[in-house]
Amino acid sequence: MAGPILRRTQAHEVNFWLACSAVCRVRVSFEAAGASAQVLTLQPGDPGLRLLSAGAHLHYHLLTVRPNEALPVGEWISYTIELQPLDQADGPWLDHHAWAPDLCYDGEDTPRFRIATHTHSVLHGSCRKPHFKGPDGLVAADALLQKILADYDESDVSDLPEWPSVLVMSGDQIYADDVAGPMLSAIHALLAQLGLPSEQLNASQIDQITEADRLYEEPTHYRRSSLLPKTETRQGVLNVMFSGVRKPVFTTVTADNHLITLGEVLAMYLLVWSPAPWQSLDIQAPPGLTAKQQQKFDAERAVLAQFAGNLGHVRRLLAHVPTAMIFDDHDITDDWNLNREWEEAAYEHPFSMRVIGNALIAYLVNQAWGNRPELLDDKTTRSLQTVLDEPGTEQHDDYIEHLLGLEQWDFRWESDPPLIVLDTRTRRWRSESSPRKPSGLLDWEALTDLQRGMRGLDRVLLVSAAPVFGVKLIETVQALFSFFGKPLLVDSEYWLGHRGTASGILNVFRHRKTPQHFVVLSGDVHYSFVYDVELRGIRGGPDIWQICSSGLKNEFPDGLLRNFDHLNRWLYSPRSPLNWFTRRRKMRVIPRKPEGTAHGRRVLNGSGVGVVELDDSGAPWRIRQLLAADQQMVQFVRREEEARWD
Repeated sequence: MAGPILRRTQAHEVNFWLACSAVCRVRVSFEAAGASAQVLTLQPGDPGLRLLSAGAHLHYHLLTVRPNEALPVGEWISYTIELQPLDQADGPWLDHHAWAPDLCYDGEDTPRFRIATHTHSVLHGSCRKPHFKGPDGLVAADALLQKILADYDESDVSDLPEWPSVLVMSGDQIYADDVAGPMLSAIHALLAQLGLPSEQLNASQIDQITEADRLYEEPTHYRRSSLLPKTETRQGVLNVMFSGVRKPVFTTVTADNHLITLGEVLAMYLLVWSPAPWQSLDIQAPPGLTAKQQQKFDAERAVLAQFAGNLGHVRRLLAHVPTAMIFDDHDITDDWNLNREWEEAAYEHPFSMRVIGNALIAYLVNQAWGNRPELLDDKTTRSLQTVLDEPGTEQHDDYIEHLLGLEQWDFRWESDPPLIVLDTRTRRWRSESSPRKPSGLLDWEALTDLQRGMRGLDRVLLVSAAPVFGVKLIETVQALFSFFGKPLLVDSEYWLGHRGTASGILNVFRHRKTPQHFVVLSGDVHYSFVYDVELRGIRGGPDIWQICSSGLKNEFPDGLLRNFDHLNRWLYSPRSPLNWFTRRRKMRVIPRKPEGTAHGRRVLNGSGVGVVELDDSGAPWRIRQLLAADQQMVQFVRREEEARWD
């Protein structure tokens, strides 16, 4: 139904994610030049196959394949995955030609990957909203890989990058809180085919509807906020979870189709990663829509039809490049853990607690496992299977409590440079002075763990969903709204906005035993930019590159961004008195200009994917954004004359 998605990949271990309509035996074959072919067969119950059954026709096969001989590093490795349904022991083994005929690039018969000796090329991006009226950056990345294969020559330094060592998706891989009406219809139609058990919803969670099946049978498109129970805390929970917070400076978030049940979120992942689930769906508008809602439904359906039509390219991409993923807010819900007031409202109500927990369970199964397969040991797998078997029970809520206290969402891949991915959502530094003040993105303990984990490294790829160093004017606006107690209106989440977190991360950069080269990959903001950052008062380093690529399928309102960009350059130029009086930290910031854009632009707006190329020292020698609309590569060029102390 979806996959294979290539996840953490090493010479002695390769991880694949698969979603199937039946429980299967799995046979994996590897072939590489100069190495003997290897064939490994995995049965349900074997250590290398974690099986999670969510319903009669939805079974997750999480493969940790350990070859008998280490796979060659720096060489092409072809692989084949064959499936045999468990109830058809005498039946044929089916390879990708049967269940994913579009999985290979032109001229290839099997998918393949490389385990890099050094990371010289990285793809990265965030914020992929299916119903955004624009092209898909992952489709553009797939087209880039086809070009690389067609012209591949290791000795040729050309406009094409090397085959990427990793695809980093730095947040908002799904939008659980901002769902199109036709997508909600597709989810419910798919759920009818998957045979998932109905999730129990008690009266303290949702009015009148006590089972998920009734929620699907009685369409609630564009009006899910009306389902909240009538309690004293209703208004607070409604504001937090479902009101569609009006954000006049940045965006308008529509939460009236917010996903609620575990089944809905699991189905959403299938529909954003694979063309297979769409093939049998007939998306019709539910009864009872107003004329305005019907018009919106029809417009969204046209956009989603194009999105679904390109998912074969997305599936092919994810089968060829190891992919690292980390959540941001929309993977769970808008403004997730933004401040203490938000947390107190959301976690003290059983309805919003269940909504958040269901999205987190789905994230574990679909994203987090492949980052750290150790997360699912035997005990955890049994507990999770109990939840999938009987959603809505006391065990379900207990498991959500467990996940909300888990501190293992961050991860590290031992590449060269090492890839260190931060959890900036659940390990936050909460304000003690006011519940409305934005929380710091990492607390002191997490910052200490980060510093300890980087001791002795020369270089590192650091992934933070939110940019560590952002556009100063926009952060100033966020600070003003926070000062007046309205941080939710402007997504006031930035590293330097919390005194403790800001000091902590800068101390990590300054520490004499941490790396000399920091390449910071970020997303979140729906535009792209690059800063070279130098810390004042430190002789000989470190070198910091803040590289933001956002979004994969989303954009900032262009006119508003153009004004912000122009004002930021004018107000905070090196010669501006305002820049001298508003210095926050001792650092020198050098913006890079996206080539080919209008005079003065320092940020790039447009759906696409970031392409970063590194030399042997781990320093980026070329930083570009591949725009999805026209496959144009835009390079970011350093502007030394615009360097400013901040």
